Amino acid sequence: MPHLAINGATPVRTIPFPTWPVYTEEDAQAVSDTILSGKWGSSKGDRVHTLEDQFAAFQQAKHGIAVTNGTTALNLALQSVGLTPGDEVIVPAYTFIATANTVLMSNAVPVFVDIDPDTYNINPDLVEQAITPRTRVIMPVHFAGLPADMERLKDIARRHHLAIVEDAAQAHGAQWNGKGVGGIGDISGFSFQASKNLNAGEGGIILTDNDELAGIAGSLADCGRSDDGLWYGHYRLAGNHRMTEMQGALLLSQMARLEEQCKRRHENGDYLTEQLSRIAGISPTIRPGQANRHARHLYVFRYKADAFGGTSKSKFVDALNAEGIPASPGYSLPLYKQPVFLEKNFGVYMQEALREIDFGALNLPETEKACADEAIWISQSVLLGEKEDMDDIVRAIAKIRERRQELARE
Repeated sequence: MPHLAINGATPVRTIPFPTWPVYTEEDAQAVSDTILSGKWGSSKGDRVHTLEDQFAAFQQAKHGIAVTNGTTALNLALQSVGLTPGDEVIVPAYTFIATANTVLMSNAVPVFVDIDPDTYNINPDLVEQAITPRTRVIMPVHFAGLPADMERLKDIARRHHLAIVEDAAQAHGAQWNGKGVGGIGDISGFSFQASKNLNAGEGGIILTDNDELAGIAGSLADCGRSDDGLWYGHYRLAGNHRMTEMQGALLLSQMARLEEQCKRRHENGDYLTEQLSRIAGISPTIRPGQANRHARHLYVFRYKADAFGGTSKSKFVDALNAEGIPASPGYSLPLYKQPVFLEKNFGVYMQEALREIDFGALNLPETEKACADEAIWISQSVLLGEKEDMDDIVRAIAKIRERRQELARE
């Protein structure tokens, strides 16, 4: 008789976890009120500007510039620090494609660096090794909402006269040494895309403590205008990347519950780590002491097939889903193995600039292992449940581990 749900037995859990997004009538009313106001663009209303101030304050940053999406936020942040064609930007290889794409979109060269296996964030030791005379920016990703080692990265940047552009797309509410991420480096970008911990379907925001960079980013987001210039005065080559008032209203309404959600994700994530660390073959990514708040956009742990009878990661994920636990294998490819990089399908100019780089020859071992064999993700909405819900995750994994031979026989 089978014991695992993937083989027909009763699953550990049969009720759903919390779903995403969380919304109320107040959210709908906030958007409706904005529509009825007739002020739909941020140049006429005050919702987006209020959001900029409130979200910047939430992350303990001085300035916020709301834009159309997270990719745009990162692209404009990179442009704001003064990249020139052919400059190099150091990025992790285990992240969403936008991190590297925005470098290319700025006519710069992404230099891929491996991750620290304990955190899945960029490895500072390898960052320093990757610096060349052409390096201009370090672009750490606060992956899954865990702050990167900003102390070490800032020290490296200071010694080598480099800018830091934080990719904080997944890090709403995250803190390093008591300071909200996004205002620790020179400038940053957040995403409000549908899966994010604060979301309006799409949207993004640039944060910075630097007055000059805030002025440049604001101009780049608004057709090259200047705060002290004419409305039809345009001072930079720039597009229109402004957020709508409806998005601003929805995000402001959603922010009313963000702090409570941040605390719950953080606490449930720490509880899960404590419990799962007791199961052989399961190694949750660690939260360094300086990362006093983890945003937990994803809960991430490493899976060791040897401890599960040699069962592949993909089959383990299938078994976990069958037990009623929504899990994902995460990124299947390192960024440098994405077709866009293997085929160099990014325009004539950048094809020529990167002509001598063979992305297919790269092999960053920790990133490769994360993609192929180890990384398991659980989405942030699951962490909005109760402690009893977290216990179901633990029970399901422990059950699969105990009955691993049942999978190995398949």
